[in-house]
Amino acid sequence: MASMSNVLRSVSVSGVYRLAARRIVLPWVLGQVRPAGSLLEIGAGSGAMSAELLARHGDLTAVVTDFDPRMVESAQRVLAPFGARATARQADATALPFEDGRFDAVLSCGMLHHVGDWRAALAEVVRVLRPGGRFVGYDIVRTRPVELLGLGTATMIRPGELREAFAELPVTAGVRGSSLTRFSAVKR
Repeated sequence: MASMSNVLRSVSVSGVYRLAARRIVLPWVLGQVRPAGSLLEIGAGSGAMSAELLARHGDLTAVVTDFDPRMVESAQRVLAPFGARATARQADATALPFEDGRFDAVLSCGMLHHVGDWRAALAEVVRVLRPGGRFVGYDIVRTRPVELLGLGTATMIRPGELREAFAELPVTAGVRGSSLTRFSAVKR
């Protein structure tokens, strides 16, 4: 997996991204899962989403990961106020360095399209989720509007592929949306 481009890195640490996370994405995430226990965020970028969840849930602990070491450094700064409740570390979403069933919830906010083998990342998420744990997230998929904006990549998820991939895993999943796809899956 390649490191994030400078443009995407700048966006993910910007105040605009944090505002969008707080006002648009966070309410949807909170509607899907009331985090308690342990949370893993993959491809966390600056850690803004996990920071918002930690601020709202005093009994939550979070591990945020990103492939790009510069994003991990940014996340460490953002999560510092939460002390021992939050850690940030470099990790490849296709080979997560955690034991099976470690997390109560896993979050993925707009990062799967950065992963060449996103199916392997899904399998890893399911592996580290405890039975009954929930995987929640969103991503852009390859649609005509995404291509017109120049956001499409050769490895980007195509419409319907995410639903198909979840069907092959031991989860019960819901997938909604077109260009911006939301998903929620519970490990059986």
